Amino acid sequence: MNLPFSLVSFEDLHKDPEDFSQRLGKSFQETGFCGLSDHPINQELINEVTQTFHEFFSFPTNLKLEYFDPKLAGARGYTPMKVETPKGGVEADIKEFWQTGRELSKNHKFTKWMPLNKEVKEIDNFKEKVNELFIQFDELGKILLESVALNLNLKKDYFKQVADEGNSVMRSIHYPPIRSNEKGERSGAHEDINLITLLIGGDQPGLEILSKGEKWLPVEYDRNVIICNIGDMLQRFSNHRLVSTTHRVRTPLDLKNVSRYSIPFFVHPNPDWIIETLDSCISEDNPNKYPQSISAEDYLQQRLKEIKLV
Repeated sequence: MNLPFSLVSFEDLHKDPEDFSQRLGKSFQETGFCGLSDHPINQELINEVTQTFHEFFSFPTNLKLEYFDPKLAGARGYTPMKVETPKGGVEADIKEFWQTGRELSKNHKFTKWMPLNKEVKEIDNFKEKVNELFIQFDELGKILLESVALNLNLKKDYFKQVADEGNSVMRSIHYPPIRSNEKGERSGAHEDINLITLLIGGDQPGLEILSKGEKWLPVEYDRNVIICNIGDMLQRFSNHRLVSTTHRVRTPLDLKNVSRYSIPFFVHPNPDWIIETLDSCISEDNPNKYPQSISAEDYLQQRLKEIKLV
């Protein structure tokens, strides 16, 4: 597999956690991305959930819109085409998506920030299958954050209290066929908001990352590899030691008449976490780029406004 960043095997984590952490961190520092092979997420479940969303996105628009609540800013349920817009962009993305979040108890302290998930009554066992994939993603994200913590010379369990009940979301995306006169891109150039992102799917070419030399580099698709990347929150926390890299989804000319599907999982911290620059990442050569701290929730809302979801 030809990737513009390192590929590491999840199996190596158990053999040598320190070495795995260093290789993962090195790739994140150099490119902001890393490929993860031999991952533990159940492939049969991935296939089932992917097929579930193929079915949902094939519904008539008026039916899908029954699951759209603009007051939720895309946090749960359905978001239609041409709503999300890249930061600083003019044209909205040519995509529709469904978001699932963490299941919380009724009286949980985070319910004011993390709304209830939605059920699609037209599809049997929709919520159960989707929630199970969320749980497996969530567990993997927490494991990878342990490796990130080691790479930043923190205690292995540092992020346990930061993201144990984080506002993470799983987004199932449908990029429809592109009309010849269509303006915009499937996903315009952007950086992710969160800590780290885990991506499965992307069942055809199109993902590209922007190199330090300002060149767009294609990412080859492999259904057995999870693409991981750093988000802006972790870049901010690490004072840019770990980089949040600009990326986009283009449409190959020979595939513009074909739908594209993918499922990214955005690992977020707890909403009340205060993002303060890590002292060990501040130096004379790399002064603090963010002297003003901010809560994860405030930062999220700020960014959601920039991409026109709020």
